[in-house]
Amino acid sequence: MPTSDQLHEFARSYTAAWCSQQPARVAEHYAVDGSLTINGGAPSVGRDAITEAAQSFMSAFPDLRVLLDKVVPGEPAEYRWTLVGRNTGPGGTGNRVRISGFEEWTLGDDRLIAASLGNFDQVEYDRQIEHGVE
Repeated sequence: MPTSDQLHEFARSYTAAWCSQQPARVAEHYAVDGSLTINGGAPSVGRDAITEAAQSFMSAFPDLRVLLDKVVPGEPAEYRWTLVGRNTGPGGTGNRVRISGFEEWTLGDDRLIAASLGNFDQVEYDRQIEHGVE
């Protein structure tokens, strides 16, 4: 179990990876066979699949910014974030989105993410994609 300071530093690095427009940087925070599940959907298992999942958000939001709201140590640890961007990627609406959510992280002995369960309000996200946010 990482210390609170180590967990916060890991979360800062993970946040920077999401803001980098380099999806493989996100995947590097996961164990080789780690998984990312978003809103109870099918899990993305392994770094290649996680890279694809991150790429889908980065493509939809070329100006993607993820803000680190808070990290709560524990088992699982909780990473709270806010996504901000304009949906100008392929087929995008051009609307601004600002949505908050969280991931529950199970960390492995290597201090990488073994499993992440991501959650955000999908209905509100879809509404913002279609109508934007002020």
